[in-house]
Amino acid sequence: MSTILHIETSTDICSVALSEDGKCLYEEIDTNGQSHAQVLAGFVDSVLSFADSHAIPVDAVALSDGPGSYTGLRIGASMAKGVCYGREIPMVAIPTLKLLCTPVLLYHDLPEDALLCPMIDARRMEVYTAVYDRALRPKEDVHAKVVDETSFKEWLDRGPVYFFGNGAEKCKAVLSHPNAHFIDKIKAQAKHMVPLAEMALARGIVEDVAYYTPFYLKEFVPGKSKSLL
Repeated sequence: MSTILHIETSTDICSVALSEDGKCLYEEIDTNGQSHAQVLAGFVDSVLSFADSHAIPVDAVALSDGPGSYTGLRIGASMAKGVCYGREIPMVAIPTLKLLCTPVLLYHDLPEDALLCPMIDARRMEVYTAVYDRALRPKEDVHAKVVDETSFKEWLDRGPVYFFGNGAEKCKAVLSHPNAHFIDKIKAQAKHMVPLAEMALARGIVEDVAYYTPFYLKEFVPGKSKSLL
């Protein structure tokens, strides 16, 4: 177990958290929209000051990796890199769509055969999404999708699929299959990164800080996990 600084800036919520041995010790959050550039530095300073004042050494930084806002992810990545360089600690990148699954798995009672479909809003009826089983094994990799009445039919015909995230609301009227279920108010927050970051760090899955690039929404390259930007 480790002490980890968590940074989430991929959507319209900006949040920072500190965890120790899998428990969230401290959190700062702003839900007022795209104000990441104004609040993130202060949040990180507050969290690090809390850690230092309690003699808690920070072992790593966990960053929400996207897909997400180009500006938000750049701000978060720059801050995470600065902390990693300054404190000589590693960085782990957590896929935002998996991050959205964490509160669903922790706080909702799902059937064993349930599939999870987090959605990040794009334009019109387009979302950025993936499909996971309850162990967060991908059934469909991250991709951009224009949602219509036939979307996800392969999975919906097999069993229950749970849709959530800020892109799911606009899909409710379109996805009328009886196996389609919607969970409201699921948002990407730094405190929900804790179990995923602990797992990544324990497995030694860390980023090359110098060359790390987040997963932006702008362009997707078939067969690759990163965009062209």
